[in-house]
Amino acid sequence: MSFPPTSGNRHKTVFLDAGHGGLDPGGAGITESGQTIYEANETLPVELDTTALLRAQGFEVVDSRTRNSTVARIKPGDQSGGIFTVQGEHNDVAARDECANRARANILVGIYFDVGASTENAGSITGYDTDRPFSSLNLKLATLVQSDVLSELNAHGWDIPDAGVVSDVYLGGPPLTQAAGHYGHLLLLGPPEAGYFTTPSEMPGALIEPLFITDPFEGTIATGVTGQEAIARGLAQAIEQYFGPPAKTHVRKKTGSG
Repeated sequence: MSFPPTSGNRHKTVFLDAGHGGLDPGGAGITESGQTIYEANETLPVELDTTALLRAQGFEVVDSRTRNSTVARIKPGDQSGGIFTVQGEHNDVAARDECANRARANILVGIYFDVGASTENAGSITGYDTDRPFSSLNLKLATLVQSDVLSELNAHGWDIPDAGVVSDVYLGGPPLTQAAGHYGHLLLLGPPEAGYFTTPSEMPGALIEPLFITDPFEGTIATGVTGQEAIARGLAQAIEQYFGPPAKTHVRKKTGSG
């Protein structure tokens, strides 16, 4: 879905990807009250809040999804028993890159949450891909995203650990296939690879996992409106900083004859 600016026009398009959705609930976490939460349900409101802020700043925004849905059109072999097959999951992530490319987005930002093997795992991390021709811009965007989102979260006194900005080869769960293991990148950010992935994103991008939803403290923040809005503000600030201030409009003064 594409949304035009609501104030001014920066003539820039931002693609936001709310991770998972539909057949893919993403990771499962827990709040301090014992409520089970799912990643897909928490990334979506952050994406929508960020969309509203960016539109007010003059950006066109394209969202990968605006409800609890898949992004790719489901084909035979993409699902079994109501869940994605490995190929279906691959296709759904690849569809996000295709949408960003078709929108001719200037940047791509993935919004995900982290899960850990222990409730002790905590912190914010942002990934970028080093094996792209625009890797320096990837790093610039990722650095701003990590810094601004963490700053907004910790302005509430939450003391979220800073896990830094890292190559995407260190993110993601265990590979589900040998081909995925050989590829080694996040599909959302990574380069093409013959026989495996042919439609990579064509613009700088970064992916943030601002909280561990398996940590009850951070899971509570992730599912709360205050936390979601803080992440969105950080993302909007980072994106505005990435592009710099809008160009000034010069108004030509009219001259009259006496």
